[in-house]
Amino acid sequence: MITQKRMKRGVYLCPFHPGGWHMTQAPTDYARPELLADADWLKAHLDDPNVRVIDCATFELYQKAHIRNAVGLQVNPFIKNTDDTLHVMPPDQFANLMGDLGVSANTTVVAYDTAGGVPASRMWWVLNYYGHTDVKVLNGGWEKWFHDGLPVSREIPKVPTTTFTPMVDEKLLCSLEYGKSHLDDTQVVYLDMRSEGEWTGETTRGNKRVGHIPGAVHLEWTNFMNPEPNRTWKSAGELQEVLDAAGITPDREIITY
Repeated sequence: MITQKRMKRGVYLCPFHPGGWHMTQAPTDYARPELLADADWLKAHLDDPNVRVIDCATFELYQKAHIRNAVGLQVNPFIKNTDDTLHVMPPDQFANLMGDLGVSANTTVVAYDTAGGVPASRMWWVLNYYGHTDVKVLNGGWEKWFHDGLPVSREIPKVPTTTFTPMVDEKLLCSLEYGKSHLDDTQVVYLDMRSEGEWTGETTRGNKRVGHIPGAVHLEWTNFMNPEPNRTWKSAGELQEVLDAAGITPDREIITY
């Protein structure tokens, strides 16, 4: 029997939040609603052979319980370069990894996690970087899926091996040279999305140098999310308010880190 305690998977999940689950506005309010998958959409496509659900939490948590038919991929550190963990996994390694997970050019990928969407968003970015744009992040992640009583399992699915052909989209990655040359460009915003401690340098996370890029705007990623327990994305209007308040406007180039 899978119990409520078992299903927490190492995160703090309050099943009886006094205010209930805060729902975002309709997906059509977003400029790119196709980048998110809601729970109802995924439930309807769980058995679609062209949909691959990827659990981006640790493999230990994945083994305890996961969305039915989901494959497991511990995104951190396993989509990094094994020889240089500061950089993304090289094309040949990523191609093999995606092929083993049954991802091909015809696959719609849905990524989710237990950490507010951070690992799933990393998975989304790396797939886009390697030319696979048919990928979504599950809005609300594991917590909302479980809270809504949707299908879960401990069974690890067997998926057919596929061929994945990466096509690097260089414009999605800012080089050090480009970043340095635009430090004084008023049309470029350096957006630091790390924690307050990392921004101030109080939290080192093992780095030799701490602090932030001069002139950067600090806006921790949690500002884009509704509070726990659901951690869904804020509505389009709320996101607009957050960005406007930070001076981040569509006419400026945004470089995130």
